[in-house]
Amino acid sequence: MSHSSIGQIDPLRKKIQQIASKTDGTLGVGILGLENRDTLTLNNHVHFAMQSVYKFHLGLAILNQVDKGNLKLNQKILIQKKDLLPDTWSPLREKYPNGNIEIPLSELFQFTVAQSDNNGCDILFRIMGGPRVVDNYIKSIGMTDVSIRTTEEEMHKTEGAQFTNWTTPWSAVQLLEKFYQKKILSPTSHAFMWKVLTEANTGSGKIKGLLPEGTLVAHKSGLSGANKEGITAATNDIGIVTLPNGKHFIISIFYGNTKLSDKESDKVIAEVTKAAWDYFSAK
Repeated sequence: MSHSSIGQIDPLRKKIQQIASKTDGTLGVGILGLENRDTLTLNNHVHFAMQSVYKFHLGLAILNQVDKGNLKLNQKILIQKKDLLPDTWSPLREKYPNGNIEIPLSELFQFTVAQSDNNGCDILFRIMGGPRVVDNYIKSIGMTDVSIRTTEEEMHKTEGAQFTNWTTPWSAVQLLEKFYQKKILSPTSHAFMWKVLTEANTGSGKIKGLLPEGTLVAHKSGLSGANKEGITAATNDIGIVTLPNGKHFIISIFYGNTKLSDKESDKVIAEVTKAAWDYFSAK
């Protein structure tokens, strides 16, 4: 990173610090201009609870198994009634309330990564052999500042469990970059994941919130929900944004420990992204 790029990115850093100073809690940010290599982090020393962002990591691990020939996207997965826990976000359960159905792995993947299905997530964890197997895979591709330890079910049972699934903002950026550069998946698996991430329908007010209508964003959001004290432990979004000139920037935003409403905290994430968009668009 040359000194000139650090100088140029200062206005963006100031803008983001300005946004952060008006918020409660802790705001973590990682930004990388894919083509010009400009970088910025805020609070990168903090271990942020990932929540559903880790479904991206899980998805990469599943597709790695597909690439190895151990799984096939068209193979049928049995969804049992007992897999469909009631008190959790699950479009899969809404569609197949009685379970006892076989659906292709590709559909289960889409529910989990694009729609952030918690039951789907835990079924995929079982297929992988548990969260630590996914953690080992993510570490094997060079990620150090990340930890994957607990299922969605465990996170719902114990408030503290979510903090065992953590990342730094920059680690999330690096993982998205490795994915983008086609370093970790076969061309077919890469294309499948790209489609799933660009069709993701959760967290639309976050990274995408203030960007021009129709902007192509491949992203994965996460949200803890508020506890009894009204504190949201984690509201997050990570993604790859395509600019009008065809260039891209990667952004990860983790907002922890806030009393803001979901709508208000989404706006904070959207404002940080818009600042990055303005910065990279002007270059």
